Amino acid sequence: MNAIVDPNAPTLAVVESNPVPEGAQVGWFETADRMKLRYARFPKGEGAPKGTVCLLHGRTEFIEKYFETIADLQARGFAVATFDFRGQGGSQRVGAERRLGHVIAFDDYWEDLRAFHSSVLLPDCPAPYYLVGHSMGGLVALLAGARDRMMFERMLVSAPMVGLDKQPFGPVGMARLTGVASMLGLGRLPVARQEDKPPSEANFAGNPLTSDLTRFMRQVDVLNARPELMVGAPTVRWAHAAFSGMAEAQRDSFPNAVKIPVLMLAAARDEIVSTGAIEQLGLRMRSGRHAVIPGARHELFMENDAIRGQVLAAFDAFIGTAGD
Repeated sequence: MNAIVDPNAPTLAVVESNPVPEGAQVGWFETADRMKLRYARFPKGEGAPKGTVCLLHGRTEFIEKYFETIADLQARGFAVATFDFRGQGGSQRVGAERRLGHVIAFDDYWEDLRAFHSSVLLPDCPAPYYLVGHSMGGLVALLAGARDRMMFERMLVSAPMVGLDKQPFGPVGMARLTGVASMLGLGRLPVARQEDKPPSEANFAGNPLTSDLTRFMRQVDVLNARPELMVGAPTVRWAHAAFSGMAEAQRDSFPNAVKIPVLMLAAARDEIVSTGAIEQLGLRMRSGRHAVIPGARHELFMENDAIRGQVLAAFDAFIGTAGD
């Protein structure tokens, strides 16, 4: 599990509306099961060094989507290191159909994080290490906090995928149902959802992700420039993996298993993940707390300036002053 020196190194998409943060270094690293994943490192900005933020993305997301947030963290004195999970962005895809969101098991994302931690964070990035995760990445972060309390000092998770609303059964029941479907050979079939439409200006009105047109269009610009970064609908097998991860996070024993200090931020107008499930977990977690951002849609880091300002203020209070 090492970073790879590759003459065909990956690159970052460069578009005028989405400037690349200062000092970007891009490369590959490899997981224990030989998946080749794209990563990027960004040095700290001016001021005293405060450590490194490891940034975990949501489903379908990619490094370039977080350039603005990375620059914000650099300006606060942090280095930033991030990567594309297997099956999305510039990383190796899982299965023959590269546009479908597919994974075999949710633990595969945990393996991605462990490989990144050992092959990129520890040898190449300044300590201490902090974890920031969004949506699917937020669930990966919470599971990591329950499995290895030594990897990170603190974690902030944005709209973590610990539950979904409007499901006919709970996470355990949905995991069983999608598991049976996968066993019957249906695992690679797509699960079409409204929010999986390719982003475009025409799809901005009424979208469940952000109220900010400029930030929404940055993603469109990047995908127009690099369409190979796009991921569409998830598969039945991905749904089974995701519901299995959510079921683990909803076990009675899970809140006490998380030993790392955690701050969970939920979006009051979230239509993707369950704000209620985040609140319930936050009330039960001894090492963490939660806050609900009024008026916010799902993608808190991509929201309008007023909402983003609250998110960054929460980061400053919880992580930005951690070593002071």
